Amino acid sequence: MATVPALEQPPAVVRPAPAPAPRRGVGRYWHLYAAISPFYLLFLAFGLFPVGFSLYLSFHRWDGLGPMEWAGLSQYRYLLSDVDFWNSIGNTVIIWVLATFPMIFLAMVTAVMLNSAVRFKNFYRFAYFLPNVTSVVAVAIIFGSVFSTNFGLVNAVLRVVGVDQVAWLNTPWGIKVAVAMLMTWQWTGYNAIIFLAGLQTVPGELYEAARMDGAGPVQTFFRITLPLLRPVLLFVLVVSTVTGLQSFSEPQVLLQTTSNDSTFAGGPGHAGQTMVLYFFQQTFDNNDFGYGAAVAWGIFLVVVLFSIVNWRLVQRRGEE
Repeated sequence: MATVPALEQPPAVVRPAPAPAPRRGVGRYWHLYAAISPFYLLFLAFGLFPVGFSLYLSFHRWDGLGPMEWAGLSQYRYLLSDVDFWNSIGNTVIIWVLATFPMIFLAMVTAVMLNSAVRFKNFYRFAYFLPNVTSVVAVAIIFGSVFSTNFGLVNAVLRVVGVDQVAWLNTPWGIKVAVAMLMTWQWTGYNAIIFLAGLQTVPGELYEAARMDGAGPVQTFFRITLPLLRPVLLFVLVVSTVTGLQSFSEPQVLLQTTSNDSTFAGGPGHAGQTMVLYFFQQTFDNNDFGYGAAVAWGIFLVVVLFSIVNWRLVQRRGEE
């Protein structure tokens, strides 16, 4: 009897062990968070904590050494009636107007000239940017000599053209003009470089089409260049507002170099006392850290208000 061969069994299929489920949440990316943690730790220690502590401090009276005393909203109520604080706001706004708008105009003109220059472009960019990286203290000392009443360069030029000399650093408006010119000189080149970067993004075909249509340089600037530069103009205006309303080193060094009094702030009649200079005086000269914190928050609100107004004005013109 014939035997039937046994059927061969198929080889067993070896299935790989299932991979472990990936971890979810923060634990999966802990090494990435650890890599960026130094920035956040430094920001927490030197940025967020001082801001929160200054807000807490503004509700207390404190001389920096003794115990804190709860004051509630009394310091803010006094701030609203503080004549010196409102005077510092007025001085700051006037200096900001005298410095910002001429600076933006000069920066835009300088950028247009740099954009059309053929030779030595890099040298011109370096030369215009140099004032922004120069020490403010050194520049203020030089400007103090330039605007000196008896031996200043400005008064020497005025005498040559037959105009009586002006006591720039001893009159209210002379002080404001001197500080504003210092700030204009300092920031014109920086903003010119920003405008130049915006000009280089404008397509050249638009200018060629405008020339073919018979448009002159003025029409080309107001109908092509300026509308396309509106985002850059908004950025420059907001940044200039924030920095201009926080001016401190310029009037502090420029005006204290003309007096031997260590508590001298803002020149005669405090005509050059800006908001930040007033904050410095109240905090470190008078050792009133609680009221100084309240002044700092008042300055913050003023800067935010002006920035929003500038933003809205430029945006509205852009929509029109």
